[in-house]
Amino acid sequence: MARGTVLIADDDTAIRTVLNQALVRAGYAPRVTGNAATLWRWVSQGEGDVVITDVVMPDENAFDLIPRIKRIRPDLPIIVMSAQNTLMTALQAAEKGAYEYLPKPFDSAELVGVVGRALAEPGRKAKDVQETTESEELPLIGRSPAMQEIYRVLARLTQTDLTVMITGESGTGKELVARVLHNFGRRKHGPFVAINMAAIPRELIESELFGHEKGAFTGAQSRSTGRFEQAEGGTLFLDEIGDMPMEAQTRLLRVLQEGEYTTVGGRTPIKTNVRIVAATHRELKTQIQQGLFREDLYYRLNVVPIRLPPLRERLDDIGDLARHFLRSAAKEGLGSKSIAMAAVDRLKRHSWPGNVRELENFVRRLAALRSEDTLTAELVEGELESIMRTTQPASGQAQPQGLSEMVERHLADHFATYGRELPPANLYDRVLHQVERPLLIAALVATRGNQIRAADLLWLNRNTLRKKIRDLDIQVFRGMSD
Repeated sequence: MARGTVLIADDDTAIRTVLNQALVRAGYAPRVTGNAATLWRWVSQGEGDVVITDVVMPDENAFDLIPRIKRIRPDLPIIVMSAQNTLMTALQAAEKGAYEYLPKPFDSAELVGVVGRALAEPGRKAKDVQETTESEELPLIGRSPAMQEIYRVLARLTQTDLTVMITGESGTGKELVARVLHNFGRRKHGPFVAINMAAIPRELIESELFGHEKGAFTGAQSRSTGRFEQAEGGTLFLDEIGDMPMEAQTRLLRVLQEGEYTTVGGRTPIKTNVRIVAATHRELKTQIQQGLFREDLYYRLNVVPIRLPPLRERLDDIGDLARHFLRSAAKEGLGSKSIAMAAVDRLKRHSWPGNVRELENFVRRLAALRSEDTLTAELVEGELESIMRTTQPASGQAQPQGLSEMVERHLADHFATYGRELPPANLYDRVLHQVERPLLIAALVATRGNQIRAADLLWLNRNTLRKKIRDLDIQVFRGMSD
């Protein structure tokens, strides 16, 4: 006896044949058609336990058909497959009430597995969501397998309020993903508030997050609202969560556990209703081992992890990304330009340590500085060579060894990543923190955690060193070099 009847609609004969054979081998009873009209007739007659349909068919778009199916058979699982492979396609599939979205090409065994799960979850209803149109600007670009999996995950997550942890190297687009979760989700009409932990002095982070009362500390001349209050009813994006001080981590954990917080200097608990999306380029499990990040907070934040791949893992997306950045530059008055395939091939051979952000700055620079209508491989090669000459010492020249020279180069690269914009404020304190903390850790490691010897080595008062260790959340133990 068949495990269930599967209705398949796709105008590609080869795909119908492959799916039919795979489902028969798995014990299902498939029925195939090449048009939406036949599929609609079968469904309206009460046939089928699962539907598999392509998006684009000769007589009707599946996204127009699915709502009609859902009105008469709301519990019928619908699996959508598409060769369009964009984020918007995945989001629309979820918004229309599809059980699952599969980008073409896909493995037939994967589809058989999805069919099995759909039949094992009878009665799963489509969620009440608002439609998104294709006219909206695509926030994420790419058709690589790595990005397709991210689209599928995002399509599911936009219909929930689950806490999400986004990891990935700098420049991979972590805030873009956070904005997708907000802009296409339940809280799209609420505020989206972002805070970068690395851009705020550590002693001010708690006040920035939770607000403070008048007189809570020196300089607090009036009550100030925090980011939690500003994000009420919406989404709070905690960027670079790995840089959060331990005291603030403890307070954040309480918010996630109890759903309430108190302002700095306040006593009355305040209920909060925000969705938390966190992001980091750091390896938090390593920080947990080093005592720099709370393990219980990690598991509270890491409910649904999303890893964004570096650009070197999605080279096939470089052409689409470059063309997208050129279109954006044209809208800003930098002139309409195209890019030759040979130029795209040359871009693919570059390492792009700054990932998508570096590629965007590179393309925008070419759009602004070159008058040619088409970016050729020669133009790209010349600009890449120019960048290499300015960032690397000439042949035979000694590498900069002094700390001052290294810091100078680091800051130059730091400013370059922001393109035409300036980096976030408080740069002086942030740079001092980046230098001071590793210096103290190195001294403590060298003295195997002996604070008296470390203070002598640094030529600091012992009480001053202890205060800095406490303020910088440095975990000290004997045998730090082991």
